[in-house]
Amino acid sequence: MSARWQDAVVGEDLPLLDAIARLDAAALQILIVTDAEGRLAGTLTDGDVRRAILRQLSLDSPVAEAMHRSPTTIPVGASREEAIGRMRERRLRHLPIIDEGGRPVGLDLLDEVAAPTTRPNAVVLMAGGLGTRLRPLTETTPKPLLRVGGRPLLETIVESFADHGFTRFFLSINYRADQVEAYFGDGSQLGVEVDYLREDEALGTAGALSLLPEAPTEPIVVMNGDILTRLDFGQLIDFHSRTHAELTMCVREYEMQVPYGVVEVEGERVTSLVEKPTARHFVNAGIYVLAPSLIANIRRGERLDMTDLAQRVMAGNGRLSAFPIREYWLDIGHLKDYERAQADFARYFIEADR
Repeated sequence: MSARWQDAVVGEDLPLLDAIARLDAAALQILIVTDAEGRLAGTLTDGDVRRAILRQLSLDSPVAEAMHRSPTTIPVGASREEAIGRMRERRLRHLPIIDEGGRPVGLDLLDEVAAPTTRPNAVVLMAGGLGTRLRPLTETTPKPLLRVGGRPLLETIVESFADHGFTRFFLSINYRADQVEAYFGDGSQLGVEVDYLREDEALGTAGALSLLPEAPTEPIVVMNGDILTRLDFGQLIDFHSRTHAELTMCVREYEMQVPYGVVEVEGERVTSLVEKPTARHFVNAGIYVLAPSLIANIRRGERLDMTDLAQRVMAGNGRLSAFPIREYWLDIGHLKDYERAQADFARYFIEADR
């Protein structure tokens, strides 16, 4: 049982924004929501938050409107083996412990009661770009080897995946490929296995997958090699499997404020006037999960970007799922982003791990 489970208990009237802050602070990936009498009313996980974001639920709404109302629980006194079996059977990572009156008295976490899960899924990291928008930094150093927080960006990415049980990596390389190979080698220094997809010419984020030495039998994760994120990659894989998607695309909510008052008209008549409105959209976050069947349809040497592949899936009435990222995420595409990454690293990648 987690010693910190009481940090994750909140009332059902707590605003969703505050609940998200508690979810992050408790660092248990779940909140136990109770009613006025202290009985279990539901639970809130990262997945529930993502679904609330997708349906654009206001962050001022009570957590009760976003929580899962019928969570799986286990009675107080149940054995460790029973808890592990129930979580594995239902593919859960958390299990509230409930007394006879329906009140929470503890929380079992799969990561604490069972050995960490090693993921069979391969990870492909796109590390061959020229990095032209980051010049002069990239004139002699490939972008994935630029140092953020005192170490190469790509090393942080690999270690983030390894922390979630991923051990098999393919690095797609082109520009200054020899430097990338010299640094990572076979991956043994990081406790993982690394191979290389060598692009003689740019094939795009999907085309490079045609260079895989063998057809995958499990979904694979593909990620741009210039992204800094605290995303839980295990949850991403589980989401992809649960939705039976051919392709899962991670998305990030992006806000744009119009710097003027927006006027809507019909003919000569003004029908609406909104002062400096904010528009919200989901944008492509550069992280994907692909089903093996989708990779098999990429022709070897074909120039293909992931957005083109997504269009193919939709045109063929395939399932394309969106996985909203609510954790820290930064695309290091420009010098200002690189400077921000340096400032953010200690907060999100050092302090968060203490």
